[in-house]
Amino acid sequence: MLPLPIIILNYNGWRDTLECLESVLKLAHPSIQVIVVDNGSTDDSVNIIKSWAKGEIQAGCDNPLLKHFTFPPVAKPISTRILEVDGKFEAPIMNQRELIIIRAGVNRGYAAGINIGLKYCLAHLKFEYVWLLNNDTVVTPSALSALVAKMKLDPTAGIVGSTLLYYQKPETIQARAGAHYNKWLALSRHIDVFRPSQSDYRLADIENRLSYVCGASMLVRREFIEQVGLMSEEYFLYFEELDWAVRAEGRFRMAYAPESVVYHKEGGSIGSSSAGAKKSKMADFYSQRNRVLFTKKYYRLALPTLYLGLILSIINRIRRGQWHQALTIARIALHLS
Repeated sequence: MLPLPIIILNYNGWRDTLECLESVLKLAHPSIQVIVVDNGSTDDSVNIIKSWAKGEIQAGCDNPLLKHFTFPPVAKPISTRILEVDGKFEAPIMNQRELIIIRAGVNRGYAAGINIGLKYCLAHLKFEYVWLLNNDTVVTPSALSALVAKMKLDPTAGIVGSTLLYYQKPETIQARAGAHYNKWLALSRHIDVFRPSQSDYRLADIENRLSYVCGASMLVRREFIEQVGLMSEEYFLYFEELDWAVRAEGRFRMAYAPESVVYHKEGGSIGSSSAGAKKSKMADFYSQRNRVLFTKKYYRLALPTLYLGLILSIINRIRRGQWHQALTIARIALHLS
């Protein structure tokens, strides 16, 4: 069986990454190759991850209800290889117990970091699928196997998503695979967000509503990458998954594997949140800026309603007392109009 690469992007988030790695290395899937791309961290993440792999420190757990997915810890030491993105990548040894860490050097955004991992896989690995996984996730042992089973069952699927549950509220859905996008308002809503995890659903209905798969857990077919291309790096943060899905229209579909369960902490590194009032300034900036960039790129007829939506966003920020963010959105609207 070909090893299935798993790409995990780390940026100043070694605590989350260690917990994620512990759960990933307990997967039931028979052959994996774990690749961590460090996106220019300034918190000594790479050395700390190396220390964990040697067995010198342990991963933590912020939710005792999920501790059984990461404890007891996997056997150490784990062979670790560190590669520099500007150097010549070595051909990997096919050993699922080897952890590959690629230093990006600088943080050029989510898509750029993921693309570094994808380029490495395309150049050096024979694989059918690649799993893109957020570092602030904890996965169940069958999460990957369920994704692969769905992919094999549906040859038209280019990307398959998981059942994403809130890490701190593990009985609550964050998304069934991904989100539905309203092009006229340039807004997305996660499918079945905030519903109980045991709530009823119809798979066909979910997939019909699915505009894109959330980047927290995406199993991607190799042919998808070869035909559609890498992720677009123009956004820095947000809208990359939607851009990928739009570029794939007519060639691949988005799909959902309900039995693949992933617990997601949601935006630990950047302060993103489903609740707009809790978004960091950086998260708010990129989500608003990219609404404009994406609409201008694909749906120019929707620009009038988008700008009306931006006005409402400014009003909402003023009502919350977020004057700086209100001014930022106004500048985005003027600069990108």
